[in-house]
Amino acid sequence: MATIAVIDYGMGNLRSVAKALEHVDNRSRIVVTHDPAEIRRADRVVLPGVGAIRECMAELRRLELDAVIHEVARNKPFLGVCLGMQALLTASEENGGMDALGVLPGQVRHFASGFADVGIAPPGKVPHMGWNQVRQARQHPLWQGIADHSWFYFVHSYFVPLLDDGLTAGVTHYGLDFTAVVARENIFATQFHPEKSQGAGLELLANFTRWNGTV
Repeated sequence: MATIAVIDYGMGNLRSVAKALEHVDNRSRIVVTHDPAEIRRADRVVLPGVGAIRECMAELRRLELDAVIHEVARNKPFLGVCLGMQALLTASEENGGMDALGVLPGQVRHFASGFADVGIAPPGKVPHMGWNQVRQARQHPLWQGIADHSWFYFVHSYFVPLLDDGLTAGVTHYGLDFTAVVARENIFATQFHPEKSQGAGLELLANFTRWNGTV
């Protein structure tokens, strides 16, 4: 039986992610864990998250999971969700600027900064909260069976600008275009919450449970 490890560092939506994975996959064992050995043994790995990047990084380092994430993100099908996506990037401007994991190149910015850069007023409240459409920027196995411009559920005040080198695999508009999905090789990460996104989100999670990490 295959195992999917949901990394537990004490923040956010890990239980709802695990329940959603159990709902779409009765062939795999879903474990919520911060045990490095168990994460290394898993066939697939999920990094969820809700909240602030400072606390996220502090807990990952305290639990010595930062090195484990670098290791498994090199060779296993890996899914980041919301803060879990942002943590994979190089740095965030939260709290005046701080380093993230640096698994993928990219900067995390606050919406207020992004709106100011392009000279627009906020199109609505920040955080960006609720349903929004995602344009599929390129083909990917995790998009299988999901219509382009499908609706997904977002909750975030910080965003990832559009990235170079084809890393942006999904785009959403909230006053400006931003990266809703980042993907490279065996890594796929979403700013939205697939576990809260009903049919399209569950289809994406089901695709992940079958994905071998190749594009």
